[in-house]
Amino acid sequence: MDNIDDIEIDILLRAGCTPNVIGHCKAVKALAATIAQGIDGIDIELVRRGALLHDIGRSKTHAITHAVEGVRIATSMGIEQPVMDIIERHIGSGISQHEARELGLPIKDYFPLTREEKVVSYADSLISGRDIMSFEDTIAHIKRLLGVNHPAVERFAALHLEIQSWIRR
Repeated sequence: MDNIDDIEIDILLRAGCTPNVIGHCKAVKALAATIAQGIDGIDIELVRRGALLHDIGRSKTHAITHAVEGVRIATSMGIEQPVMDIIERHIGSGISQHEARELGLPIKDYFPLTREEKVVSYADSLISGRDIMSFEDTIAHIKRLLGVNHPAVERFAALHLEIQSWIRR
């Protein structure tokens, strides 16, 4: 394999991901890796792998449950736990137990915890298809989808500020 991403792309293909999903994962990886390069002490390789594999569950469903499905697929393929944590926790800039219950997810919190999980979740929120949206456009998109007062709006804004505070200036 010639490209550093070939192993993960092969995993996505074996799982049954479409070219659109793979293109999205590549775009998230590119943005997440760029962000991670400016953060001291972050595991850039974990960010790269996690970003590429974060939507593996979309090979089975495009519902919010793709994160749970993704963990099931990753487990069956022997993917390491830190990557599975990124897959599980990348959705919605984090989802509470209460929201999980309402969405039909197994009842638990799905908040990104580590810097690597947060960077992938953040980058995923900023990517629409394969295109990068601005912070402002992403906030507007979340408000249109979920409502102006949905907790995801504040969570994404807080995640943005947290990640910005880590970046070397």
